[in-house]
Amino acid sequence: MNTPFLRRALKTSAATGGAAMLLLAAAGGAAAHVGVTPDKTSANSYALLTFAVPHGCDGSGTTKVAITLPAELNDAQPTVNPNWTAEKVTEQLAEPRKLADGSSITKRTSQVVYTAKAPLEHQLRDTLVLSVKLPDAAGTTLYFPTLQTCEAGQTDWSEIAKDGQDPHSLKAPAPSVTITGAAGAGGPGTEHAAAVADGGAAARADGGADARSWAGLAAGVGGLVLGGAAFVRSAARRK
Repeated sequence: MNTPFLRRALKTSAATGGAAMLLLAAAGGAAAHVGVTPDKTSANSYALLTFAVPHGCDGSGTTKVAITLPAELNDAQPTVNPNWTAEKVTEQLAEPRKLADGSSITKRTSQVVYTAKAPLEHQLRDTLVLSVKLPDAAGTTLYFPTLQTCEAGQTDWSEIAKDGQDPHSLKAPAPSVTITGAAGAGGPGTEHAAAVADGGAAARADGGADARSWAGLAAGVGGLVLGGAAFVRSAARRK
């Protein structure tokens, strides 16, 4: 094999490896944040919000996750997770808030705090699910600032992009859900029953999505490697 051919082969291998590293870095960054996945986003519907805790704090295991509810929500019902205890924190409203059924409330749930029965190791992930009634406000984005406490240190996932700012540039973005138009069929009771029935499905879907993403990434990296190998073999035959 002559020197020019060897140089071209090395450049091809380097480019293939570099592209693979970029894909891996992008996937790792997307999976690094504490995020939320709703099973539905329709205005005035009952939804299951699955919060994913993908890692600890700089290698330290997670001991507590405090999820702050946006002012638009009145309450949230934590789904039982055998690895955590859950506590609802309430706050007094400045003035009574009228509900759709004509009644009014003077307090609301402002935060749900999950405490780990044993620290969640840094390299492991878990999901925490809340059932909420979404407000009748299509187009509104609800933010859920989340404080992750670890055996050593904390991460405050509470950054919100300003007008014109790229949300992907944030280091610790707050989990968010954007409300869509109200569903046409069925009533609130029907949606609530469906939300309860799908309780475990939301968490499973979240894990399945991660698996599919990594599988797709592996396929892409494999294609890059095979493409580079094919180029080397083709060049070798020509020589």
